[in-house]
Amino acid sequence: MQAQILAPAAVLVFWSIIMLFWTAGTRFPAMSKAEMDLSKAPPGGRGQDLEGVLPPQVQWKAHNYAHLMEQPTIFYPTVIILAIMGANGLDAMFAWAYVAIRIVHSLWQATVNRVPVRFVLFILSTLCLLVLVLRALSVTLFAGSGPLG
Repeated sequence: MQAQILAPAAVLVFWSIIMLFWTAGTRFPAMSKAEMDLSKAPPGGRGQDLEGVLPPQVQWKAHNYAHLMEQPTIFYPTVIILAIMGANGLDAMFAWAYVAIRIVHSLWQATVNRVPVRFVLFILSTLCLLVLVLRALSVTLFAGSGPLG
């Protein structure tokens, strides 16, 4: 079952890389169109400095990439804990649901970006993550106790 629980994490890592390339693929042409020269950027410049400079639709991809560096950092260790402790089919189902919803969230935020839908997608993915976290707590806190441990 370890591979089944780790596969969604690998897919989300891959999706994060796709979002990074999508961010770069839209940002660099927009910067060129805005006649921005990276060689003249002040030291310490960050992507956030482009807010209000580049069109919002360009920045949406970067916003989503940043989101993929936030909450999923809880998902990855949770999945690893479950893989080590013995994941079950329900764990894998919730892990895949989390990843699928995060990908839909990414596509929505990067293209349409209407907040009410984005919020619902975020809540749904968070609920999947919560189930996984509770399961990871259960298998670690109660490991070795009871008739099954």
